[in-house]
Amino acid sequence: MISFLRGTVAHVGLSSAVIDLNGAGMSVNATPQTLSRLRTGEEGKLFTSLIVREDSLTLFGFGSDDEREVFDVLLSVSGVGPRLALAVLAVHEPEAIRVAAHSGDGKAFTKVPGIGPKVAGRIVLELAGKLVPHGTAAGTTAPLASSEAVWKPQVVAAMTSLGWSEKDATASIDKSLADSPELAEKGNVAEILRATLRWLGQDGARAGNRVGARG
Repeated sequence: MISFLRGTVAHVGLSSAVIDLNGAGMSVNATPQTLSRLRTGEEGKLFTSLIVREDSLTLFGFGSDDEREVFDVLLSVSGVGPRLALAVLAVHEPEAIRVAAHSGDGKAFTKVPGIGPKVAGRIVLELAGKLVPHGTAAGTTAPLASSEAVWKPQVVAAMTSLGWSEKDATASIDKSLADSPELAEKGNVAEILRATLRWLGQDGARAGNRVGARG
């Protein structure tokens, strides 16, 4: 794995740069913010992530190790490729992405070109617990906002982005929390969202069994 590149900046383009490593030019894709820090003819350093495909090897460069870490985690989301992950970093700073993922803020991701409500909802769902703000322990169950007036609209928004109506989302949240009142007290958006989706799956299975029994 190529962890970073350090060398003379040979070229800076709109979406990539070329780093001269003792006569070998390495092309690296990067965000506009990262590219703006490079100067042609001067030494530059980029943290990198190598994406291997059957027909290509592509390097993506970052100004910090934290940016690269967030990029790699974003790639774990189904349907999110390197170009889209890079677009997320072009719009949001790494810490802002961590906060949005940890708090279940799907709207933050819809600000990225190419990401609609459904993809944003999937990102929030799949990143829950994987990205946490600095200073917060991974997998923490500490409350993000215990007031229902704060966390409930965020959970409803995440569910509507996944296809549920606001009315059905609200009803499902209330019913799922009737079985887990401690989650409502904690107010952790990601945990409540996961619990509600689990409850919907179980409820759907029970409904299917009832239909089968009647048949």
